[in-house]
Amino acid sequence: MKMDYHVHLEEGPYSHQWLERTSQAIASFDSSDGLKKGSKEYITWQINALKNRLDQGCYSEEWLDFYLMRAKQLGLKEVGIVDHLYRFHETKAYFEKNMILDDTDLGKMQRYWLDSVMTENMHDFVDTILRAKEKWHREGVELKLGIEADYFVGCETELTELLSAYPWDYVIGSVHFVDGWGFDNPQTVDKFEGMDLKVLYEQFFRTVEKAIRSELFDFVAHLDNLKVFNFQVNDMEFRVTWYKRIADALVSTRTATEVNAGLYYRYPVKEMCPGPDFVKVLVESGVEFTVSSDSHYPDDLGKFTVVNADMLKCLGVQKLVGFDQRIKKYYTL
Repeated sequence: MKMDYHVHLEEGPYSHQWLERTSQAIASFDSSDGLKKGSKEYITWQINALKNRLDQGCYSEEWLDFYLMRAKQLGLKEVGIVDHLYRFHETKAYFEKNMILDDTDLGKMQRYWLDSVMTENMHDFVDTILRAKEKWHREGVELKLGIEADYFVGCETELTELLSAYPWDYVIGSVHFVDGWGFDNPQTVDKFEGMDLKVLYEQFFRTVEKAIRSELFDFVAHLDNLKVFNFQVNDMEFRVTWYKRIADALVSTRTATEVNAGLYYRYPVKEMCPGPDFVKVLVESGVEFTVSSDSHYPDDLGKFTVVNADMLKCLGVQKLVGFDQRIKKYYTL
């Protein structure tokens, strides 16, 4: 069974880099009728294609069709499309409560980021995926509705209320913040410098462990994504101790995780998530897995999911996990 359970439709901030990457994705699917790159005719086509994409938005049938096209090209049988919780206006109070958004340099950068990415309404996203399910099914691909929800310690009740009104096939838990700092934002990477990485990682892993033990999530994503900019603890004993604690939490709560390729092909660390030593500990402990590209554009859909499924099989994993209406399903590798 070929699957990809962690796929996004869009992510700001909306920079020139975003325009270029979006244009690249469109060009992967939408023919420019043989126009020569660098020509005035090609740039005219490119501008019109981008204008159409912006006018229609990320929840248009045309944009979603690109994901379907890629899924069929790759032979994927199940695709789970999610959106980050911070994309939705309805979650503004939740993030403002838990992020540093003051008048410091960090606060100002994060305010800019939050205002730039929080552009959508949750019901629009849900309606888009629910409407598309039948079309995808006719085309031989099962489309699943998911949400990637940032976990903050002590906010479990608030998060439950935010998610309770919608028919999710699965809910992903993730940790992108430590003490209100969004550590995977390139604009704030300097904050890593001079930090005690053991203290930082201990706080991060403790939050991940609490997210798992909250039992709010069907799987918890990218378990060691704090390494995003390649700031890592070299003490293997320290790392393995936490790997085992995370594995124990996943097994005891029957929460799955993923092998996520996003950091490998999009970030400086260039490593799968979890890393190879972490994966081995998880497998030895009997943790359940799905696989994901963590794509944010349709041409990245499915990246390295087959490679990672094969890697898990070589380590002894016999089944991958899928979800339907928050019920687990198992597929033999």
